Amino acid sequence: MLDRIAGFFRLIGRTIARWFSLLAAWAFWPFLAAHGWYQRRTWMIRIPIIALVALLVALYGYFIWQTQVWTNFDPSFVNQYRLSERKVPAGQELPVADGAPATGAKTCQRSAIVDVTADLSDFNVNQNAWISSMLLYRLGFFGVDWDHTPFLDNKASFQRGVNQAVRRTSAELVDALGRVRGTSGINNDLQSARGNLQFDEYSWYFGFNPFGPKTPTPSYYRSAVQSLRKFNTDLASCNAVFDGRADNLIQFIDRIANDIGGTSDLLAERSENHNRGWFDTRADDRFWFAYGQLYAYYAILSAAQADFSQVVAERNLGAIWAATMKQFQAALRIQPAIISNGREDGWIMPSHLATMGFYILRVRSNLVEIRSVLDR
Repeated sequence: MLDRIAGFFRLIGRTIARWFSLLAAWAFWPFLAAHGWYQRRTWMIRIPIIALVALLVALYGYFIWQTQVWTNFDPSFVNQYRLSERKVPAGQELPVADGAPATGAKTCQRSAIVDVTADLSDFNVNQNAWISSMLLYRLGFFGVDWDHTPFLDNKASFQRGVNQAVRRTSAELVDALGRVRGTSGINNDLQSARGNLQFDEYSWYFGFNPFGPKTPTPSYYRSAVQSLRKFNTDLASCNAVFDGRADNLIQFIDRIANDIGGTSDLLAERSENHNRGWFDTRADDRFWFAYGQLYAYYAILSAAQADFSQVVAERNLGAIWAATMKQFQAALRIQPAIISNGREDGWIMPSHLATMGFYILRVRSNLVEIRSVLDR
């Protein structure tokens, strides 16, 4: 009896080994055939092939490195601004320090929102490579869009999530925060920054629609960073405007709440209709897009509390604002190595999309409450 059982398992082992050898032969046959063809060629043909292979190895090595190394990634990076030490709202004149000589030149408070927005874009395109417009990302994995694969697309999705928040903020800076509504024109630097940040996220040096050479995406975003920094320099010299009224803060919070609400719907749709656990290849880019959006809005709203400090104090928003920031921090602590989109009532594969969606809704609920207090 034992011999029969042992023989059965040996048969299974031989069958698996046979199928594995057939699979390996099928997978490596093109390379063996190419090697045989290569051996019969002259050096006039071999040298260009060697150069091409070396170029591809270098390009893919650089691409993989850039997608896996997240330089200066820090969900708590906003702490370096020491926003709690700011006593004057953005755009208002700073008092002369005791004992400092009176020079006659006025200085005003810089905007923390503008500083953070510029630094987020700088993080995306200067401290890291902008993945979405890299040539190999555009080419995909043997023609398959990287977003439809389970690997090498997380950083690109995260960057686009950050950029989504930056774009939304730049629009509010132009339309409301960076001007006195009805009595001042649009600030040219903020307008330039908004235009550049709206540029297509996937442009490389060459394209087909329209056909011809192009300016790549990172160049536009770097120009936006320069424009934002110039606006803040002018604001510090009291040569620009930051309108820190309560109605502007209400509108800003409305826009953010609507933006993350749309992301919550996107996560819910994916979680409900494609819950294949670890085998949902789009779950990771949905998760990291949402994460990038929260990463940016956490810093931007922390900055908004400093820029609108007078409004926050007058409306007694300190406690609820702090609670909202804690919700952001809780969401940003979720950093799974592998994203799973399992059933919400499943017991093997977790549902990371549903978890992230839950935290987004809690953040949005707090933002709605802040807005209702401001609107009283």
